[in-house]
Amino acid sequence: MKLIITRYTEKKAAVFSQIRTKLLICIFAPLLLRMNRIITFFLLLLCSVPVLCQVPSQQDSITVLKEVLLLEELREKRTTGIVPSQIIGAKIFDNVSPIDAVSAINQIPGVYVLSGALNTNRITIRGIGARTLFGTDKLRMYYNDIPVTNGSGFSTIEAYDLENLSQVEVVKGPKATAFGSNLGGAFLLSTREALGTSTTFSNNTTIGSYGLFKNNLSLRHADEGLSFGLSYDHLNTDGYRENNNFDRDGLLLNTTYQLDPKNSISLLVNYIDYTAQIPSSLGITAFTEDPTQAAFTWAASKGYEANKYTLLGTNYQHTFSSNFKNSTSVFYTYLDHYEARPFGILDEFTNGFGFRTQFIGEMDLFGIQSGYSFGAELYKDEYSWGEYENLYELNNGEGSLQGDQFADNKEFRSQLNTFATLNMAFFEKVNLQLGLNVNKTRYDFRDLFNVGDANQSADRNFKAIALPSINVNYRFTNYQSLYANVSRGFSNPTVEETLTPDGVINPDIAQETGTNYELGSNLFLLKNKLHLLLAVYQMDVRNLLVAERVGDDQFVGRNAGKTRHQGFEAAINYRWDLTSGIRMTPFINYTYNQHSFIEFVDGDNDFSGNPLTGVPKHRLNSGLQIQFKDYLFWNTTHQFVGSIPLTDANTLSSDPFHVFTTKWRYEQKLSSAFSLGVALGINNLFNVRYAQSVLINTRAFGGAEPRYYYPGNDRNYYTSIRLRYTL
Repeated sequence: MKLIITRYTEKKAAVFSQIRTKLLICIFAPLLLRMNRIITFFLLLLCSVPVLCQVPSQQDSITVLKEVLLLEELREKRTTGIVPSQIIGAKIFDNVSPIDAVSAINQIPGVYVLSGALNTNRITIRGIGARTLFGTDKLRMYYNDIPVTNGSGFSTIEAYDLENLSQVEVVKGPKATAFGSNLGGAFLLSTREALGTSTTFSNNTTIGSYGLFKNNLSLRHADEGLSFGLSYDHLNTDGYRENNNFDRDGLLLNTTYQLDPKNSISLLVNYIDYTAQIPSSLGITAFTEDPTQAAFTWAASKGYEANKYTLLGTNYQHTFSSNFKNSTSVFYTYLDHYEARPFGILDEFTNGFGFRTQFIGEMDLFGIQSGYSFGAELYKDEYSWGEYENLYELNNGEGSLQGDQFADNKEFRSQLNTFATLNMAFFEKVNLQLGLNVNKTRYDFRDLFNVGDANQSADRNFKAIALPSINVNYRFTNYQSLYANVSRGFSNPTVEETLTPDGVINPDIAQETGTNYELGSNLFLLKNKLHLLLAVYQMDVRNLLVAERVGDDQFVGRNAGKTRHQGFEAAINYRWDLTSGIRMTPFINYTYNQHSFIEFVDGDNDFSGNPLTGVPKHRLNSGLQIQFKDYLFWNTTHQFVGSIPLTDANTLSSDPFHVFTTKWRYEQKLSSAFSLGVALGINNLFNVRYAQSVLINTRAFGGAEPRYYYPGNDRNYYTSIRLRYTL
């Protein structure tokens, strides 16, 4: 009998082994077939270097990877299981100006933030979002795990003070099923918290060029049961250009209380109030002759926007057992936005609310150690907006003047994401993670201005869409691994893209969908002093959403065919200890984009085969940090951005540019409780004239030049003084 049982057990194990092998073949075979040319290059590159290594995670017994940071100590990885991501943290933020989150984020290969001004940022990931003219969409953003992307898919990185963030984790592409499965990916922002058991008061004051004044005052406390953080921030700058003033006040409260060993509750309050003048984009002549000027109509109308933004969220965490726990958040958002534009004044407000819940556990599944998670996220908002004539031409040079109303609209928007993941230690060295996100989106548009046949109310109810993801991680040892991913993602059209030029819902607008194929690795060489990240990917996108300009700053969206996003990303940094007190850390981050239209026919024009508009083929970020002891730091960075196609026909491109920055930072303990920090920085060290952001496919109106360019700042300086008191 014992012999029979033994043989049965061996036979069962052999069957499971065959199933596992066939499943892995099914996963890898299509991936290799779809990416054969890029992968050949990638594999040759891998063969030329030793095997990679990754750091074990303390977060998940199934997950043996702790995601790698750029020049940063390890932080908590918020993505589920083995989903690849990259993290930048507070030490990277300390190497740039406290108002320059863009430079820190741009150090991540594959991620590019185009910044026309402090309030005009557009985040693109692997080319996704590059065709959006204003703002950031096609990705999902979270603040302490609370979704802060609105109902039409837009996110605003400028609503969060860089000095309050401990880290930014980025998932590139639709791999993170627990965070929306958007084509662009996910941005996970985390606030700073007190460490250990301490109470800390901190004040950082920054002054600089263009009348810059910024002050961040914070209190952080932590003991056995309570973590408390309160920050107030004020920022004012006149800006480099005409009509470019920016004034912001912000308040952040973040607190967690441990009720007992199994239960904790958190409260998050973030309030932002800012007013920003808008210089807008320039034509090539104005950009070349005087980049400090504002666009003529925006200067004449003294165009600006005023925003009041509130985020209120509470989170409850419960541990059912050592193998099963839950985290549930309920949240409310409010945005009051007023924007005086030369072609009309926009007055809008958005009330949003929702919840997010996630269960995480571990189990033994058919003899395989497995981790799992499942949950749901619901976001609803009510978006109301009215438009009014701008009578600035009749206002005796005083700027914008609100006239008669010509539009009054309301839209109810809802998104429901349900998600689940299963992470299995399939072999001793192989982890397989299966994920699924199901999204359901609805827009209910109501015209409150027109009546009868002129009324344009309409409802758009998108079908539920299933978005699977497969991640595989192979470990040569506990510290050596490769990963592969196949995932499907989507992007919703924005409000503007769902409407025709007459303001009618376009029934033919469809959601963008795409499939991502990716291979990657992290290599730690030379006793973990040299770190090398490699990634190669291909993403095929259908029903590409494009914005067509139909008037002066008026656009309409439509689906324009297919695109293919291929690329290679590499990040290298090396820790070189010259002596016991001097350390040098050079880094190079490179992005290669081969993005193109597969099918794109616009009327009589066939743009199929052309490079994707709005995406540079080459990007390079490099730098060197020198640290002397624990109190003196010198950081210099370099950014290269290649030329960017500005028209679908590729008849015009922006000029490539190189920009250098440098910063010195001194930190010293004055006593056991007091510490002092002093910093001096120079941006655009060699005073290069360049376009920090561009628009695509713009048209000329009224005999003026098409306005493609947002000038970057000239050489500018800043200095900071930080005082910290710790009890």
